[in-house]
Amino acid sequence: MTIIKRTMARVNLAYGLSADKSHAIVQVCDEVLSRKTGLENFPLSVWQTGSGTQTNMNVNEVIANRASELLGGSMADKRVHPNDDVNKGQSSNDTFPTAMHIATVLKHQRLLRPSLEQLIAALTKKQDQFQNIIKIGRTHTQDATPVTLGQEFSGYVSSLQNNLIRLDQAIKFVKLLPQGGTAVGTGLNTHEGFDEEFCVELNKYFNQKAEEVRFETMPNKFEGLATNDALTAYHGQLAVLGSSLHKIANDIRFLASGPRSGLGELLLPANEPGSSIMPGKINPTQCEALTMACVQVIANNQAVLFGNANGHFELNVYRPMVINNVLQSQCLLTDGMTSFTSKCVEGIQANEPRIQELLANSLMLVTALNPVIGYDKAGAIAKNAHKKGITLRESTLELGILSAEEFDKHVRPEKMIGPKPKK
Repeated sequence: MTIIKRTMARVNLAYGLSADKSHAIVQVCDEVLSRKTGLENFPLSVWQTGSGTQTNMNVNEVIANRASELLGGSMADKRVHPNDDVNKGQSSNDTFPTAMHIATVLKHQRLLRPSLEQLIAALTKKQDQFQNIIKIGRTHTQDATPVTLGQEFSGYVSSLQNNLIRLDQAIKFVKLLPQGGTAVGTGLNTHEGFDEEFCVELNKYFNQKAEEVRFETMPNKFEGLATNDALTAYHGQLAVLGSSLHKIANDIRFLASGPRSGLGELLLPANEPGSSIMPGKINPTQCEALTMACVQVIANNQAVLFGNANGHFELNVYRPMVINNVLQSQCLLTDGMTSFTSKCVEGIQANEPRIQELLANSLMLVTALNPVIGYDKAGAIAKNAHKKGITLRESTLELGILSAEEFDKHVRPEKMIGPKPKK
């Protein structure tokens, strides 16, 4: 909100705001942005009017009072007026959603995106490290045909890379700002081109701060004031990211279950004692922390959707709740991914002896015999092996379906991790 007021003070020089008031407003805004004017001056709760009018006027009044002091007056004399000067050419109905968009874009670029990229890089490193480790795959939580551990991790990498692409696509619409629509979207009390001038001046501010961001004016301000569509779509992608991360974290904690009575294919870093009563117990705490954060983000999405659906006529009045959830979700995912990367993913190791043990005992290696002896005979081998507690090789020989040499020729896990080459 303060960045908007600073920008408007410069734009309004061309529309009747005196130079001394403009400079004073800009100076106060810089004080607020550098925390020289403390946050205790902005005490309002999220739970206020749905348009954010109280927050807008809180900002206007703090800036006006301090600017009046800078011009030699007092807070009481309104030498700089909160409505006439600081809020000139504006309404709460366009400044608050504009602030929502700016805040979301900045948090996306400064925090969420770098954190997601770091996690992708860490998982990619593990993908390469595990590429030649053949393990049993699982579908329906039951044994399936082999994969490499690297292939399994490549699925995680690809999922998050596509999440990043979708988030970057969604944030493009958040970079469109409704500023200039004023009360209902018509632009009353502004001039033609005012909205574009605002974006030009706003982008200058961020360029001076070395922020690689470019905001543009929203073509239709009626949409901008009446809906939170762009933010809702963006948060929807945050929820998708949350569901993807939840799946990945769950896979990793189950693959690391044990250490002796679970799957035990992965070894996770021991960050802290896992139990107050069981000595030596280590729990997948980073996986649990991330999945809880993801559940909260998914829950936040329902509130954002509901709030966006309840825009009535020319104004949505669920804005403080919506932006509170969007910013919280960005923070939860950023913090969750950052911790998960450094305290879990980077330290994951493959338990190769356990992986080989489970691979050797799997019944689903029999799938390699389908093209040789057919589904029914292959199924009979697997069922017989499972019933008698013997290996597939032993079952095949017992049933007399193939010789040992033929079995060894066809049942080779390293040949089962991809399609056959073209002839």
